[in-house]
Order: sequence, then structure tokens, then C-alpha cells
Amino acid sequence: MPPSTADLNPHIQAQALRVVLVTGLSGAGKSTAMRVFEDLGYEAIDNMPVRLLPALLNNLDAPTLAFAQTPPMVIGIDARTRGFMAEDFGALMADLKARPDIDAQLLYLDCDDDALARRYTETRRRHPLALDRPAIDGIRQERRLIAPLRALADEIVDTTLLAPADLKQRLAQEYGAQGPGLTVSLISFAYRFGLPREADLVFDVRFLDNPHWVPDLRPLSGLDAAVGDHVAKDPRFGPFMAKISDLLFSLFDAYRGEGKSYLTIAIGCTGGRHRSVFVVEQLNQLLSAKGWRVALSHRDMGR
Repeated sequence: MPPSTADLNPHIQAQALRVVLVTGLSGAGKSTAMRVFEDLGYEAIDNMPVRLLPALLNNLDAPTLAFAQTPPMVIGIDARTRGFMAEDFGALMADLKARPDIDAQLLYLDCDDDALARRYTETRRRHPLALDRPAIDGIRQERRLIAPLRALADEIVDTTLLAPADLKQRLAQEYGAQGPGLTVSLISFAYRFGLPREADLVFDVRFLDNPHWVPDLRPLSGLDAAVGDHVAKDPRFGPFMAKISDLLFSLFDAYRGEGKSYLTIAIGCTGGRHRSVFVVEQLNQLLSAKGWRVALSHRDMGR
């Protein structure tokens, strides 16, 4: 029997191969996401027939060189894939997650129907499931077809309000680092523009003193020291941060124990520019100091 990589070099430890399955609605950013993963060093396979996935993952080639590390893999799946059957995914994901040699994650890219329809109109493209009908018909049909995949997703990213650069930054933050663990996504948002649909936990900080009503602070954001000082002086801010920190740290251990890989926490205020941004920045500092992997996004700060 030929020696394994670990036998040739005892310093190399066997590590589960990261495999990210990327799916979601056509036009929600899957092509962009696949390019981002390639830039991060993932081996990319797009439009892989679902029924061929087990065979692929059961016959992974060894590294080209004895001391090379097998790269992580990203696989694109959508409703146009040959032989696509959404109901096959439940058993497939269960099998993959039961394998100790594979760290399998399902990433679902979502987007509002109206935003998707506008994207098709602006690019003058036809929806792949509605070549002779309005794009909105194809969008609704596809949403029904892949609804089971959304329910199985480890992470859902709503790209409705994300520019391609923002999506790239978020994916790089969350998937660039290798190894197991819980990645925490912090999102600031404005209630006037709606809740982030991908949020697991939502906290409302509209009870804090609003810098918007201070003329000198209104044009600034929660990234500016003057705004931070104003919010931090609110006597309710300190107790709130202490309680939310205790709550989150206790939840993180529980989520990690259940095998959850991604947790999205949304902090909202009225305009998404001052209070929520400052609180998210403070939480980022607290979590990063404790060693947690954090991805940061200020959804509505520039609106």
C-alpha cells in the first residue's frame, strides 16, 4: 500500500476538505460568488449535476505533490443543472455532513423578486426559465423549485442591496479562512428599508439617543468618533452592550456545539447610519478580541 501524505510528512495533519455548494436564484450573484471563491483558491466546478456529486467526492484525487495541500472546492448548483431535483438535496447534504473527511456547507444566494426583475431588465437578458415570458414568471417558478435548498442552507446571503464588491468582501471574510468554527456576520441596517432576510438574530437599538437630531453629527456616520462618543454617553448604552455581549457569548457556544457554521446578527436603527453602525463596530471589536471570526457589513450606511 502506498504511503499517505501524512506518512510522508508527519507534520501534515489530516483535515476535512472544505466543500461549499453555492446555489440560489438566477441573477442573485452566483457567477460573482463563483469567481470570488476561485480568487480565494477554491477549485471551482459550476453546474454540476446533483446526482454526480457523490461520485465526484468519493473519487477526489490526491494532491499533485506529496507535500501539497488539497485545495477547498466550490460547486455551483442551480435549477438549470441537468437532472436537477431539489428533493435529492436533503439526503445528499445529510450524507456529506456525516463524512469526517468533508466539511460541507450550502450557501444560498437570495434576492427580492422586484430587484431580480430590474436586473434582468437592465441587462436585457431573459430569465432561463421564462425565455418567452416576463422575467418575473421565471423568477417565481425558480423560487418554488429551489425552496427546499433554501431550507437546507447553512448560510443565506440576501444580495438585494449588495453591490458585487460588497458581496465579494463578505464572501472573502467568511470563506477565506480555513478550518472549522463559527463565523459571525454582523450587519447594521435601517428599519425603513426592511429587515435583512438572512438574519438569525435581530436587535433594535432605536432606544439609544439619536445623533441624527444633532446638526453637526447628522452628516457623519457611526464610524466617526464624534458619533460614537454621542451614542456611548447615553446611560443605556453600557448596560445594553454588557447584556448583549453576555447573551451572544453564551449562544455562540451553544450554536457551535450544534454544528452551526454561520450566524448572522443584524443591528437596526431608524436610518442605518449612526447608532446601528456604531454598535456593530463595538460588537466587532469585542468578538474579534475573543478570537471569533467576524464578517462585517453596513447595509444601509451609504443610502
